[in-house]
Amino acid sequence: MSEQAGASSPGPHRHHKPKAFAPMDFEPFAGGADPARISEAAHLAAQALVRRGRDSDDPTVTKRLVKLADEQGLEAIAEMWAESPARSLPGALWRLYALRAATIQDPERISVYFKAGKDTAQVSHVVAGAAEPPGADEMKRMADAILSGAFDGEFDVALERSAAFCRVVALGQATLADGAEHSNASHASKLTRNSHLLVKTAEDLEHAANAWRLGELD
Repeated sequence: MSEQAGASSPGPHRHHKPKAFAPMDFEPFAGGADPARISEAAHLAAQALVRRGRDSDDPTVTKRLVKLADEQGLEAIAEMWAESPARSLPGALWRLYALRAATIQDPERISVYFKAGKDTAQVSHVVAGAAEPPGADEMKRMADAILSGAFDGEFDVALERSAAFCRVVALGQATLADGAEHSNASHASKLTRNSHLLVKTAEDLEHAANAWRLGELD
C-alpha cells in the first residue's frame, strides 16, 4: 500500500485524473489558493456531505450531493481535505478517501493483507470493542456512500469499522513482514513501516468517531 500523493488546486469546473496514494502517505498539496479559504471550503464540503446528507428528510438534498461528487469527481473534492488536521471531519473524510483509493488501486493486495491479519490470533485484540471489520469490497462501498453524501447509517460506527479495517490490514502487513524478514529484508522493512503508519490512521479514525459522538468533530 504505497502510492504517491498529487499536487494541484481545486477548481469548480476542473476534472482531475485521480492520483494514486495510500492511507499512510498524507503529503500536503503545495501552492495554489489561500490556505484559509481552502480550509473553510474543506470544512463546508465535509459538513454538507456528512451532516446535511444525513439530517435532511428531503431526498433531493442527497441527490444534489451525489450529483456534486459525480460532476466534480471525488478526487477534486478530496483535494480540499488533504491539509486538514487528522482529527477533524475533513481529515477523517480524507482518510476514508485514501482507504477507498488504496482498495480500488490494488484490491488483491489489500485482500491478502486483510486475510493475513484476520487469520492471526491477535486480531480479536486489535479490534476489541469494534463492530466486525469490513472487508475490502465493503470498505469501498461504505466509503462511496459516505463520500457521496448518501450514507444514512451511524457515522461513528462507520469510522470505527474503518479503523478496524486499518488495524486488520496493518496486522496482516506486520505478519507478512515477519515472514519476509530473512528472505527480503527491504520488503519486510517497508511492510513494517506501512503497518505502523496504518495503525496511526486507525487511531485518528477512532478519535474522530469518539469526537463525533461527543458532538465535537468539525
